[in-house]
Amino acid sequence: MKVYPTQSIRNVVLLGNTKSGKTTLAETMLFEGKVIDRRGSVETKTTVSDNTEIEQIYQRSIYPSLLFTEFMDNKLNIIDTPGSDDFVGGVISAFKVADTGIMVVNAQHGVEVGTEILARYAQQHCKPMILAMNQLDHEKANFEGSVESLKQTFGKKVAVVQFPTETGPSFTSFVDVLKMKMYKFKDENGTREELDIPEEFKDQAEIYHQELAEMAAENEESLMELFFENGVLTEDEIRKGLSIGLTQCEIMPLFCLSARKDIGVKRLMEFIINVAPFPNRSEYKTKEGEVVPCDSSAPTSIFIYKTTVEQHLGEVSYFRVMSGKLTEGMDLTNPETGAKERISIIYAVAGKKKEKISEIEAGDIGCTVKLKSAKTNQTLNAGNKDWVFEPIVFPPSKFRTAIKAKQEKDEEKLGEILNRAHAEDPTIKVQYSKELKQTILSGQGEHHINILKWHLTNTHKLEVDLFNPKIPYRETITKVAIADYRHKKQSGGAGQFGEVHILIEPVVEGVPANNKFKVEGRELVLNLKGKEEYTMEWGGKLEYYNCIVGGSIDARFMPAILKGIMEKMEEGPLTGSYARDIRVFVYDGKMHPVDSNEISFKLAGRNAFKEAFKKAGPKIMEPVYNVEVLVPSDCMGDVMSDLQNRRAMIEGMSSEKGFEVLKAKVPLAELNKYSTTLSSLTSGRATFTMTYSDYQQVPADVQDKLLKEYEATEKDD
Repeated sequence: MKVYPTQSIRNVVLLGNTKSGKTTLAETMLFEGKVIDRRGSVETKTTVSDNTEIEQIYQRSIYPSLLFTEFMDNKLNIIDTPGSDDFVGGVISAFKVADTGIMVVNAQHGVEVGTEILARYAQQHCKPMILAMNQLDHEKANFEGSVESLKQTFGKKVAVVQFPTETGPSFTSFVDVLKMKMYKFKDENGTREELDIPEEFKDQAEIYHQELAEMAAENEESLMELFFENGVLTEDEIRKGLSIGLTQCEIMPLFCLSARKDIGVKRLMEFIINVAPFPNRSEYKTKEGEVVPCDSSAPTSIFIYKTTVEQHLGEVSYFRVMSGKLTEGMDLTNPETGAKERISIIYAVAGKKKEKISEIEAGDIGCTVKLKSAKTNQTLNAGNKDWVFEPIVFPPSKFRTAIKAKQEKDEEKLGEILNRAHAEDPTIKVQYSKELKQTILSGQGEHHINILKWHLTNTHKLEVDLFNPKIPYRETITKVAIADYRHKKQSGGAGQFGEVHILIEPVVEGVPANNKFKVEGRELVLNLKGKEEYTMEWGGKLEYYNCIVGGSIDARFMPAILKGIMEKMEEGPLTGSYARDIRVFVYDGKMHPVDSNEISFKLAGRNAFKEAFKKAGPKIMEPVYNVEVLVPSDCMGDVMSDLQNRRAMIEGMSSEKGFEVLKAKVPLAELNKYSTTLSSLTSGRATFTMTYSDYQQVPADVQDKLLKEYEATEKDD
């Protein structure tokens, strides 16, 4: 394979709802470029991109696949991505290295929720989009209805470049209003005739052609002047305007396809090469804000956007050459770690097929193997460059579960596999919670996690259990309380003795400590001698005051009392959850000249705190999340009702491009398997995001239930 210069490279990412036909389109593009001589199909499990066992079982893309094809003396890098929101991490990583999105739209359904979600991500990443209406040969294809839904969603940006002469099983031709020709296809191998537009379609073609010329002219002043002067633009002038508009994300050209029958695919590829942005039109910034030009004559720098472990190859690192030329045997440095990496081999990638190449230029995408330490989201540079490119930002998790190996001896192996899974897919997150005493696994949905479980069971032969995770509740108090506790133990020899009297009150932001209290009918005036303040790692504060007068407790025992209180804050008195936002005053106590020691005062402090806590109007607080649901209007009632059953506080509703947007605050305890329920309620047409908001007090009935559950657990223990 020859080395392609930057201007002869195009990088595209295939986007679209599940079952829109992205993988079939990718297969046909490789066929047209003669990278493969025979097209596979999803049904026969023979496609280049969906080549893993699990993808073939489900007959859908689960992982992003890098592919290449050679066409019109250009190299076209294609990333085929999953359509399900559960696997959106693969889409986000592809956006980092692709310059143009090809949004594949199912002509049966038009805009689907997946279309909308992925378009939003494309917009966030400033990626130009070409629309490819696929499956026009399906008996339920509806071109006009689909175009209408696209215009409702994307507005005036939609530019019809082609329209079919008919849809359904007899779809064999379309009119191209850029070239003002009709293309008729003779077989299912892309063999086509270029014909004059039939009389019956000329008026419609003229209307679309005029609209296309106007949209092209709007993007460039000289084109606008030409258009006003002549009333028309040439094909090259329209193409120039479309290129400018596409690059600026102001135009979405629409093409007609049947990827399965190889109708329109070649024409789409021609357009990508003639009009889509070159790699050097994409700006990439470092963390410091420096723009690095995509220039083959500049110093070499690559960005790793994905790592996988592949059979026979080991760890494979996928990268884009951000600048310069990468050659086999080149030494690069990781500026974040200082580690040196030698590029032992470079591959051009078409799924499992990897073609060895000796050199790759700026803007191109490839992979290498067996780097020592470089991972996803890291930059490698030649020379003395310290560029560190902005990292890929992945979406927050939507689904959490606890995981445990069925055999205790397998726990270490499980941890290693889960950490490797996170390295390959950063939207999988794994964390051992000391608080919950559980390993918490998070992902984008239940299907996402179940795919990982399938690999654990089938690939790694490791049996695991998934179960509902505990909720990280917090405990605090609402009023002032006092308590004392005497720890006394005598069993021959030196004994143990310590007595502690404490007062506690809630910490309220902006309200300083007082020294006068009326509690249990007594008035206390405390001498605030010393203060220690701690910000707890789980949130909130502890303020600790030494108010001892007259030497009733020696100063050397005060740290031991604090340690006992800290221990009880780590395992709260109500449910064993972390306690927070408490002010503690140690104001009295007793010592024994022989038997008092640190352990005695630690235990006395711990138990005095526990007793005071239970008298101080204790309350349990729960984590609450901001939830935003994107839902079709006909499912709004069901979704709203379900949220209300989850103790949601609805904060707002709005409409957005044909969908309803629901905003609510929902307790984490009520969000267990919400992604699965939402999918069931809306037939997979809705999606949501959830981000942590704050801690709020649980309702009284929920608190009573939690207290009873904890008491029952303690009795069992």
